Amino acid sequence: MDLQSTFKQAMDIAKKPDDREKAQAVEDFFREVNSTSFPEHFNWAKEIFEDLHVARQGDKTALIWADMESGEERSYTYSQMADKANRLLNYLRRFGVEKGHNMYMMTPIVPETWFANLASVKGGLIAVPTATTMTVRELQFRFETYPPDVVVADAASVPTIDEALDKTGASPKVKLILGQKQGWTSFAELDQESESAEAAPTKCDDLLFCFFTSGTTGLPKRVGHTATSYPVGHLSTAMMIGIRPDDIHHNLSAPGWAKWAWSSFFAPFNMGATVAGFFFKALDGNKYLDYVSKYKVSTFCAPPTGWRMFVRMELERFDFSALRHSVSAGEPLNPEAIQTWKKHTGDVIRDFFGQTESTAMIGNAPWMKETMRTGSFGVPSPMYDVTLADDEANEIKEVNETGHIVVRLDRWRAIGLFTEYIGNPKKMQEVFVNNFYYTGDRAYVDEDGYWWFVGRADDVIKSSDFRVGPFEVESAMVEHPAVAESAVVGVPDPERYQLVKAYVILSKGYEPSKDLALELFKHSMQILPKFKIPRILQFVEEVPKTISGKIRRIELRENEHKKQDKGTDRDKEEYFYWDFPELSSKN
Repeated sequence: MDLQSTFKQAMDIAKKPDDREKAQAVEDFFREVNSTSFPEHFNWAKEIFEDLHVARQGDKTALIWADMESGEERSYTYSQMADKANRLLNYLRRFGVEKGHNMYMMTPIVPETWFANLASVKGGLIAVPTATTMTVRELQFRFETYPPDVVVADAASVPTIDEALDKTGASPKVKLILGQKQGWTSFAELDQESESAEAAPTKCDDLLFCFFTSGTTGLPKRVGHTATSYPVGHLSTAMMIGIRPDDIHHNLSAPGWAKWAWSSFFAPFNMGATVAGFFFKALDGNKYLDYVSKYKVSTFCAPPTGWRMFVRMELERFDFSALRHSVSAGEPLNPEAIQTWKKHTGDVIRDFFGQTESTAMIGNAPWMKETMRTGSFGVPSPMYDVTLADDEANEIKEVNETGHIVVRLDRWRAIGLFTEYIGNPKKMQEVFVNNFYYTGDRAYVDEDGYWWFVGRADDVIKSSDFRVGPFEVESAMVEHPAVAESAVVGVPDPERYQLVKAYVILSKGYEPSKDLALELFKHSMQILPKFKIPRILQFVEEVPKTISGKIRRIELRENEHKKQDKGTDRDKEEYFYWDFPELSSKN
């Protein structure tokens, strides 16, 4: 297979104006890709970014960047991006950094993050994205597990990194800083290097990405992706979002996690589009949407927490005339947010699903705007052979029956699927069973083929032999105007095994009270079947989340276990269903 021709074909499909024609073209495209053998070698940075995009449109803007704190603005063409990456790669090679070495990147949303990622791919280095929120202890775990060869960091992250390096004894060949610091090399010195560099002869199955997962279940795992699984695999993401070469694409995600690589790097650059990146320290929703409007963002991706903030803004004051596609990923978005956004922008937020271990796997594609069902996260991408299976690895074919979301491997192996959990054969055995890859998520499929998310397999609440998906309860809670956000978990109970507990963050203007708790209990009873209503409600100011915006329910569950171990009766602003005779009398 000539992969450059494959990317050209994908770009041509993206430009098709007729949605029905585009849908069929995507189906045919992935059918061909799934059945064709790859060449032995492939270097995306060389063959796609440079030989395709730079060669054809070198003067086109590739990156628009703005600092929301200072007002600084910068932009780079495709040619300038390639030059910056080559200078970095040449500098690293002077210090013995070669293909197969790793590079930790602990940087915020700054242009150098894009340059470093591009240089890493071209040089055959193993990129290790690292969130700027890492603590010394978290970095220790990473450095002990996978000692760094190169570290690129902003000035604010350097003290944490230096302490972790000192504690572990790790000694990188190169330490690059965005700024100045003794013992570190300033990124500015790279301008002395040549703007041309040879591409490493990377094989299609060479490991090029190591993602430490966000730790929603236990210690982080190392997810390994190859020279093709992310670059080529993210053709599914680009198609699911609906990015065209003429788009200005923006993604509200921080570097350090897979979602940034998904939607801020590969998906838009696969299509030769323009990426917009906005730096901020604390997310100000009004200011952020001002920037989305100012830079004429046409395809916009954000996590559910972002959308829930945005729909509470005065949306009528922003100019969304350039906006074509709005997409959400991370966890399913509640229907009320989708409806509010559409009312004020004319565009519908489309949910899609994937993992660090994959690319866009299931979703509401652009051509489904008029047929999507609010609350459903769509249908499988034709890149993936997705189905449902039970605990014993038997495929589930009945409609509306909840099962594990799995990727079937015996007909073809999806290009975007990860290679391995590096150094963790036990985990590999747990998730690869009988020609299935178990995602760890659960869903059901309705009679028309639409998929409905239930929750993480380990987040599903079992109460009195009923199974309750936390998302459905969370969605019900946020329908009340007093609730800005909710996180739902199962807490231990001697009689029912688990009780449904809702942590509630209140909207501005509301205060915790017993009367409000009663009102919310009644509200849930109007929407949910009896076995799904929360039996415990606690008002909180925030809930623990990963950097990508996913609720860390595992941490909430652990806190509940600790509370029971201490014999604590209840927390501050915690209310029980049986506190209210008018409710408990109804069981």
